[in-house]
Amino acid sequence: MKKNLPACLTAVGFFVLWQVVADCIGAAYILPGPKEILIRLWELREPLFLVHLPATMKVTFLGLAISVVLGLGLAIAMDQCPPLERALYPLIVASQTIPTTALAPLFILWFGYGMGSKVLVTILMTFFPISITVFDGLKGTKREMEELLMTYGAGRWEIFWKCKAPAALPSFFSAMKMAIPLSVIGAAIAEWLGAQEGLGYFSKRMMTQLDGAGVFAPIVLLSVVAMAVVAVLNAVERRLIPWRKEL
Repeated sequence: MKKNLPACLTAVGFFVLWQVVADCIGAAYILPGPKEILIRLWELREPLFLVHLPATMKVTFLGLAISVVLGLGLAIAMDQCPPLERALYPLIVASQTIPTTALAPLFILWFGYGMGSKVLVTILMTFFPISITVFDGLKGTKREMEELLMTYGAGRWEIFWKCKAPAALPSFFSAMKMAIPLSVIGAAIAEWLGAQEGLGYFSKRMMTQLDGAGVFAPIVLLSVVAMAVVAVLNAVERRLIPWRKEL
């Protein structure tokens, strides 16, 4: 509690200031206060929780799962094959210079308003941090540990599973903590640009009706869900790699 108290006080102060500024402006369609957003969230709970939240979460977790598989596979392949690293690493880094918001409309144009285009946008947002962070974690393994296993006759894959993989676990969880919010953002951007359901689509629809609190309500819901998933991931991390406290 002592460790989290400063963050809690800062958050409370921010929301109080936000409410005061919103009350002074007096135009909820431009800047609704936190109180108005929570009230609107409760009023819209049925369409948000029963229709649009499941649609967004389906896109988010599907895109994130594909990114994890592809990102881990590419990180391991580059670690085990230096020529592949030299060929692909610069391209992966260069691919992140392309704005996602510029490619998202093209995906919708090519693949339509279905789930495929939104999943592709989510993958594009999350693939880079997973692959690069895990790869850096694999490369960060202490050379002395690898040489010690080699003196005992361990092969390349034995060194990977017994030394490199455990050492890269902290990097993997760090990558996931970055990828989860990015996957939510990617899904929301794709839904905002073109969809028939989802929290991004719902927020855009509320904007056309000049419902400021309705625009913020799905955004707040997305933030809360992302924070909850990250909290669960933190608990799993503490259980799987308790030695990280010693690093």
